[in-house]
Amino acid sequence: MKKNLLRLMVVSFLLGTISFSSSSSSCVQKNGTVSGNNSGNTIKIGVYGDLSGPTSSFGQSTKNGVQLAVDEINAAGGVVGKKLEIVIEDDQGRPEQAKTVASKLVVQDKVQVLIGEATSTNSLAAAPVAQEAKIPMITHASTNEGVTQVGDYIFRVCFIDSFQGAVMAKFAAGSLKAKTAAVIGDVNSTYSKGLTEVFEQEFTKLGGKIVSKQFYTQNDPDFKGQLTTIRALNPDVIYIPGYYGQVGIIARQARELGMNMPLLGGDGWDSPEIWKLGGESLKNTYISNHYTSDNPAPEVQNFVKSYKAKYGAEPDSMAVLAFDAVNLLADAIKRAGSADSQKLRESLARTKEFPGVTGKITINDQRDAVKLAVVLELDPAKNGYTYKDTIYPGGMSPAANSASSR
Repeated sequence: MKKNLLRLMVVSFLLGTISFSSSSSSCVQKNGTVSGNNSGNTIKIGVYGDLSGPTSSFGQSTKNGVQLAVDEINAAGGVVGKKLEIVIEDDQGRPEQAKTVASKLVVQDKVQVLIGEATSTNSLAAAPVAQEAKIPMITHASTNEGVTQVGDYIFRVCFIDSFQGAVMAKFAAGSLKAKTAAVIGDVNSTYSKGLTEVFEQEFTKLGGKIVSKQFYTQNDPDFKGQLTTIRALNPDVIYIPGYYGQVGIIARQARELGMNMPLLGGDGWDSPEIWKLGGESLKNTYISNHYTSDNPAPEVQNFVKSYKAKYGAEPDSMAVLAFDAVNLLADAIKRAGSADSQKLRESLARTKEFPGVTGKITINDQRDAVKLAVVLELDPAKNGYTYKDTIYPGGMSPAANSASSR
């Protein structure tokens, strides 16, 4: 009797959390989750990311980029006669939660593909769920090489850390003529550790010397101890391969300590929040990134115009990569003729020179995107970026990636 009563209570609770919409819109939002009309006329896309945790700016931009792409695709008639439907889950920026929500999207919501996460640590936690279920997963922004190595159903549309870290090492040694460098990174971040390793290897190969490596955790409120150690060694540059929430504070505290050398970083800096945290301290800082919004290419400017009209803000790299991921997915579904998981996986793997906003995207044998990177200088006077350089991976020329070349 007690067992039957318990089962009844559980079923009642689950039914109470499920809502249906008769709206013709592709999705409605309820309690942080976006869901929609679950019929045979839709293709379900699960999106997971940080909407309320330490990297929530990334999650919000991802959500915006996905929604903009889905709206445009659906307005044009959808894909293979079906509309796209998105189901969004908040992983709170925690890897264990990323795994949980990915499981929920696959098992309960029965999505046909996953998009996410922005951060590599969280993607690494969720990717095995997709791989085991044989559901294609596209990470738009996780750059650690290990993410796609989880299995043959895991893809990405961004460059990888072995390229991004090398880009900034070359920029430091070449454009900035740096001979010495210090590194301060997040000891618990797969992204930060990967970039640190590559930067150190490449900078040393180019004749430079790493004079200090310092570490922090994402919850540290103060970095002056690490910075004081670095200050005594007076390096030509400091490489900070972290996320905006810590980088803004590190930059401000470094300048307070009289450390005015160039600060270098990666795409994890790219968030509107960094200007609030770092302010004027972000002068003389540079990052590797996926695109520049002032690129005059029509595909870039059309995207920027549409994004600003819908959200009233400048699109960051997380937004544009999410937009590219959805459009590349739609292209793969068209070529496959359906969203069948195996056919879709094969179609994604065959992607060649897809015309994304961030440049033409080719998926290689490791399911990684082969594409360029840009180097940008941060300009706190305009809360924006100034283009400095475009770096191409081996074997790629500007003509092969005209959308984002300058």
